[in-house]
Amino acid sequence: MADKVILATATPGGGFPLYGGVVADVINAVDPSLAVECRNTKGSTENVPLLEAGSVDLGLVTGEVAIEPFAKKIGLSIVAAMYSTAGMFVVRGDSPVRAIADLKGKPVAIGAAGSGLVILARYVLDGIGIDMDRDLQPILLERAGDGPAMVMDGRAAALWGGGVGWPGFTNLAEKGGRFIAPTASEVTQIRAKHAFLKPLTVPAGAYPGQDAPIHSVGSWSYILARSGLPDDTGYRLAKALRQGEAQLGQKLDQAKETTAANTAAAAPDPALIHPGVARYLREIGIL
Repeated sequence: MADKVILATATPGGGFPLYGGVVADVINAVDPSLAVECRNTKGSTENVPLLEAGSVDLGLVTGEVAIEPFAKKIGLSIVAAMYSTAGMFVVRGDSPVRAIADLKGKPVAIGAAGSGLVILARYVLDGIGIDMDRDLQPILLERAGDGPAMVMDGRAAALWGGGVGWPGFTNLAEKGGRFIAPTASEVTQIRAKHAFLKPLTVPAGAYPGQDAPIHSVGSWSYILARSGLPDDTGYRLAKALRQGEAQLGQKLDQAKETTAANTAAAAPDPALIHPGVARYLREIGIL
């Protein structure tokens, strides 16, 4: 019988459940001795305590949320680097908004309440002197998938999100939406205050109608393991992900970044990589 592995994702309609479903399908196909099952949660900020409690085996967690458990050394470890998430806003094509500062005083859909994207938004806005709670009218969503409709019908002036292939962005880009990201000088400002955020670029063509690259800041998201996940399980997960890299990229654009090489490179410290995963990465000469 296959070993069941519970993977915590996020609310329906967001990037994490989409990604988690693809990862589970690929791992289960490559290694039938594993049975990865996805579980919807409120997102990164719920996934960390679930992992701490041992209620789930794996959890998808954004870099901004992962910083704290890494610093506290509570035993959570990296199974894989998922993808880099460059944060930005999308507005309707006919919106007068041209810069982030133009959103002051306006209702903005920031994301699902437990999502790490909300924390990324807070850091990015703080870096350019905007208090998310005081200067915007932030809307926290029950489901990530509710955001695009709010922008289209005018309940929200913009939707915050991140990365390549993010469902909310795809939805609005198909309807003529336009992206708003920090300017080059704002990126410098943000990184001066929050150095853990990295300069990241969304390549041209990542979304319908997006004909130029978009430069912003963000971080890597991770598949994290609970404390005590057996070394053998971590090893098999790493091996299945490595063998399934091509399939991951074919099924989901942002999953092209889920590679063994990126896991080794994106870990803030190699000691944070799960021991079984590290053993596999050393065997294949990546760590």
